[in-house]
Amino acid sequence: MPETGTWTTVCATSVAGGEEAFARLGRVVMVPEAEINASVLRGAQALVTRSKVKVTEALLADSSLRFYGTATAGTDHVDIAALERRGIAWSEAAGSNANSVAEYVLCALAHLGLARGMVWRGKTLAIIGAGHVGSRLAELAPSLGLRVLLNDPPLRDRTGNPAYRPLAEVLAEADLVSLHVPLTDHGPHPTRGMADAVFLASMKPGAVFINASRGEVVVESALRLAAARGAFAAVILDVFDHEPDIDLTTLQLADLASPHIAGYSLDGRLKGTELVYRAACRLRGVDPVWHPPSAAHPTSIELPAGVVGDVLVQHALLGAYHPMRDDERLRALPVGVPMRTHFQALRHAYPERREFPHFQVDAARCDDAAAMALRRLGFAVTDFRFTSSGGRRSMAT
Repeated sequence: MPETGTWTTVCATSVAGGEEAFARLGRVVMVPEAEINASVLRGAQALVTRSKVKVTEALLADSSLRFYGTATAGTDHVDIAALERRGIAWSEAAGSNANSVAEYVLCALAHLGLARGMVWRGKTLAIIGAGHVGSRLAELAPSLGLRVLLNDPPLRDRTGNPAYRPLAEVLAEADLVSLHVPLTDHGPHPTRGMADAVFLASMKPGAVFINASRGEVVVESALRLAAARGAFAAVILDVFDHEPDIDLTTLQLADLASPHIAGYSLDGRLKGTELVYRAACRLRGVDPVWHPPSAAHPTSIELPAGVVGDVLVQHALLGAYHPMRDDERLRALPVGVPMRTHFQALRHAYPERREFPHFQVDAARCDDAAAMALRRLGFAVTDFRFTSSGGRRSMAT
């Protein structure tokens, strides 16, 4: 039954477009994540946050909330039972950041490819967790020449699909292992601490290890010991245990690290806001009228001359997003500043990052194989021509 009456939304300032979206439903109070508490919620009908706000029984104790939305994928920060006991409708933004995380992984591999001469074509990538993010990465990874293996026990149990292979098999076979599982503690396949000493020892020696899911799925002490033994060709970490109080020794072992921003593209954040906004509209019984703002013209990426194929593709990826900028910012811990404060500040002031469809490359600089790969990744591959009047026009190909 549609909700009626006045409607006040408390919205975290980290929610992209939140004020514009939820103003269509009534009054909006924008509050920094760290300041959202039970007293702030008194008199509000809706709360919208991202994952760093813990939605607990204590937070909800004196509220009159009728709706809660997390503009992120995943609900491990939410006490869903507490919401349901109080009759509070809730929504998440499953899949909103899938493309962003998949692009992050590919850009990280592009960096390693160019900086270290690592060759990905013909190598095998094991994706652990084939939900929204994992399945999107599986779609994009072949554009770098990677062969993909999938492991997802819950999906295998539910579907019986043999494409979801046993963990031991994919770990032994894969040259790269990328984690994209939710954080779970219960059921037949809990993920907390799943990447333990046994898991890491089962990996192919010299594989690349990537975690862009949740920090708590990795036993960091085991990861540090394995790295010290030289078990990995490289370690890529976007997430850490005990965020934002991350372990500096874990940070130091990573070849590439970032402050939990793989899914933080502006496109993904706006999509998350839109999904939650639409859920609130359904509860209110009104038609959604807010849509994420359209981007300006695509940004052109200058490609170097004389490179072709996979190397050219990697240059294009890094032209769209270079993960080393986030790595450098994370490691640049100011003297006297706790890592907790530094980590949170980086997320709070994260620069605008757009996804591949917001970038274009000149087809004249691309060989056929690179042009095809870039199109599959979502780039606009554009053939520039001069008009008879001398003006320049572009022809998408």
